[in-house]
Order: sequence, then C-alpha cells, then structure tokens
Amino acid sequence: MIALISLILVITLSLIIVRIGATALEMTGLSKEVASFQAQSAFSGTGFTTSESEYVVSHPVRRKIIRILIFLGSAGITSAIATLVLTFVGKSRSEATSSLIILALSLGTLYVVFTSKRVEKWMKKWIRRFLQRAFPQLRVYDYTQLLGITHGYSISQIKVKKNSWLANRTLRELELDKEGILVLGIYRKTEKGEIYIGAPRGDTLIKPGDVLICYGPESALLNLSQRLKGKEGDREHEKAVKEAELRRLEEELQA
Repeated sequence: MIALISLILVITLSLIIVRIGATALEMTGLSKEVASFQAQSAFSGTGFTTSESEYVVSHPVRRKIIRILIFLGSAGITSAIATLVLTFVGKSRSEATSSLIILALSLGTLYVVFTSKRVEKWMKKWIRRFLQRAFPQLRVYDYTQLLGITHGYSISQIKVKKNSWLANRTLRELELDKEGILVLGIYRKTEKGEIYIGAPRGDTLIKPGDVLICYGPESALLNLSQRLKGKEGDREHEKAVKEAELRRLEEELQA
C-alpha cells in the first residue's frame, strides 16, 4: 500500500510540475497551447521537434525552464516506474487486483481534477502569483516571435544619406505605411548630442544623417535602404506600394 500511495503522489507531483512549467513558459510570451505542449514534451523527454521549439531554445529564460523540466522529468518518470513495479511485485492476485482498482480510480480522479477548467484557472492564478514574486525575470517577452521576425518581417536601421529618397521629406509625404513599413523611431545627431524620436508623427521631417528604425517586410526594407531621390525613386515607391497591396491580399487569404 505504501508503494501505491508513493506512486500516486509521484504522478500528482509530476502533473503539478508540468502545470507550473507550462505557466512559467506562458509568462515569457508563449501561447497557452504551445507552452503546455513544450512543458509536457520536456518533462516526458519525448523531445518533439517543432517550429515552436526554436523559440524555446533561443530564449535564455525559457531554456532554463525546459532544462529544469527535463531534469525533474527524468527523476519523476524513473521514480514512477520503480514504485509501479514495487506496487505489484510480491502481491497475491487479490491484492494486486485491489491495488490496480485503487490506482485506476486515483488516475481517473487526477484526470478529472487536472482537466477541469475551474481547477486550471485557480491553479494558474496561484502559480502565477508565486512565480511573479519568486522569479520576476520570467516577464521577458520574445519580441522576435511577437513581431513575426521569422515570417519574413524584420526590424532594420536605415541611415539617411543626402541623395536618399527619404531625405528632406516628411513621413506623411513618404507614405511608407502604404509600402507596409512602419517607422518606429529616429536617431538624430544634434549640437547637444544624439537624440531619439520615438513613434514619430506624420509631420516629422527626415533629415540627412538620421537613422530610421523601421519595421516591415525584409524585401521592402532592403529596397527602401537603397532607394535614391528622383523619378526612379518615385517609381520604386509606386512599385513597392503595389507589392504591399498584393502581399496584404495574400496574407488575408491565408488567414
């Protein structure tokens, strides 16, 4: 009976650890489904290779969480197997049947409890509260994933030269949003030193020497960084606008 109780405790503790690991991963910016799947994969040692796994191994905080889950999982599974063997070894047929019934009922109860939305909500609330106090560094978002950097979009620095198509024009005149490009900020050198203009408005004038922090499709950013002033630059802008419209339609169809 002691071995059976130990087995049930090991399984319960394992489920709690996986839930804690999933919540911790979710707090770093992963979706609920991805966080749960990665936590279960790490704890069980199955090692599924998915595109989401790249987000985990390239993120220092998530990598630590996965490493802990793998370590605890290897110990937990070994303990579970050992106690499972001890539960039935040296038992009579009636004792083994009783242990099997108790184990089945216990597993059924654990399944109902840990799949309950109400229990999940309650556990997540307290787990989050504990993790936020104990490990404040978990609140680290992966902006590479959030901004879709791995899906053809990128953040780029574009230095504005005197002969650049961007120079001496306002953002409203440039209409970069029609190309699918957003200007997140501008680094500008002044007599008092370098300043940063965050979330610039449409009437912001782009000056030679400015460094633009832009977000958009990689191909559009590359074209913009090489675009020169004049009619040829205007034609490239018109072409980029048409390509952005086609890209937007394709993305809507895929969605």
